[in-house]
Amino acid sequence: MNPSSADIAAGLLTPEWERVELLGHLLAASRRGRPAPADLLDRLRTLQGRLEQDRRHGRGLCGAVPSPLSDLELDVLACVMAPEAEPRLGWLFQTLQPGTPQPYPSVALLQELLDIDAGAAGDLYAALAESSPLRRFGLVDVDGADPFQPLRPASGLTARLLGRPPVNGNLPGAVPVDIRAGWDDLVLPPDRLAMLREFLLWITHKERVVGQWGGQDCGGPVALFCGPSGTGKTFAAAVITNQLGWPLYRVDLGRLVSKYIGETEKNLNRLFDAAHGRPMVLQFDEADSLFSKRGDVKEARDRYANMEVSHLLARIESHQGPVILTTNLRNHLDPAFARRFQVVVDFPRPDAAARGLLWEKLLPPRAPRQPNLDCGFLGRAVNLTGGNIRNAALMGAYLAADQDAAIGLDHVALAVWRELGKDGRELARADLGTLASHLPEGALC
Repeated sequence: MNPSSADIAAGLLTPEWERVELLGHLLAASRRGRPAPADLLDRLRTLQGRLEQDRRHGRGLCGAVPSPLSDLELDVLACVMAPEAEPRLGWLFQTLQPGTPQPYPSVALLQELLDIDAGAAGDLYAALAESSPLRRFGLVDVDGADPFQPLRPASGLTARLLGRPPVNGNLPGAVPVDIRAGWDDLVLPPDRLAMLREFLLWITHKERVVGQWGGQDCGGPVALFCGPSGTGKTFAAAVITNQLGWPLYRVDLGRLVSKYIGETEKNLNRLFDAAHGRPMVLQFDEADSLFSKRGDVKEARDRYANMEVSHLLARIESHQGPVILTTNLRNHLDPAFARRFQVVVDFPRPDAAARGLLWEKLLPPRAPRQPNLDCGFLGRAVNLTGGNIRNAALMGAYLAADQDAAIGLDHVALAVWRELGKDGRELARADLGTLASHLPEGALC
């Protein structure tokens, strides 16, 4: 039986965990005032030589991370990941940090483990500084400046590098969006398609531009999709995530916003902490309600609401992963927020030609059609959005299936009539345009 990719990934990193374990046992012996066991020292020298070769040739941990790291940074990352990679090392770290109820190493323990003297301690702190690769690329989480605070690997990092599925795939306040679609399914003007592909560049080439070329890390990237309901904003987000091979999560802000002071920020932190380091795209709908033009602060609640928005913006900008905000009302957005987006794409209502293409794509492909069912005619007949056409195309198919018939203009006319009626307004046959003559009698009730 051939080894899986997860087994191969785990095997390549095994020497790192073995070295961390040996360093832990040698430190424990030193603290007890005992000489270092000769067999442990021999094994450590052998492992050191192997790891030097691996790192020189870009193998193991060195080849798994998105940016070149120094030897010290690789040592720190290995120690921080070790408790998740090999849980027994978490127990070892707890014995080396008495009174600490968690398995992750502190800066103080790392200084001992890696035998860093006081004169070189500055190098360790520099490796953990906010501007360091370990922090800029979201590899290690540092909670405060206290040398006894635990250092943790980014959420999901260890599982990803070892080829394991994440232990907890859920995101607080978010739901997965499963739309199977590709670029050929999008019906948009060529310049909008180009802008969507440009957004992908910010994701796929970030390591080169930021890591190799030294470009500024702007976080994200963050895109704003604007346009009326049903014009394909979520559909386009799904196409992008499918191109990446990542999941798309729609964030339900109603589940995150709380009337209790401080709770909204905590909920947002849980969401972004859970998403940190995981390959996924986050989508926030109705961005206009969040980032609307700011008015005067008239009461404490207004001031607190502004604080919540500021906190959300800060988390979005610092998040190392793509975020897509959608809005139906671009004019309601505060212009001051525009600079925060790497890409802004307007989704127009489809013209007659685009509507004809949408009818062709959205009618069930294997369904029989009557000879007079002309998608170009349907596109010219009624001014619908892509979302309207999707619903009407399926409804027409169900009406035809109920009659054991091929889909015809009468089925589509009734389906479009029902779709237009969802708005709750009074309808007249004229609303169907040239499709009106095909509306079955009795449908006006």
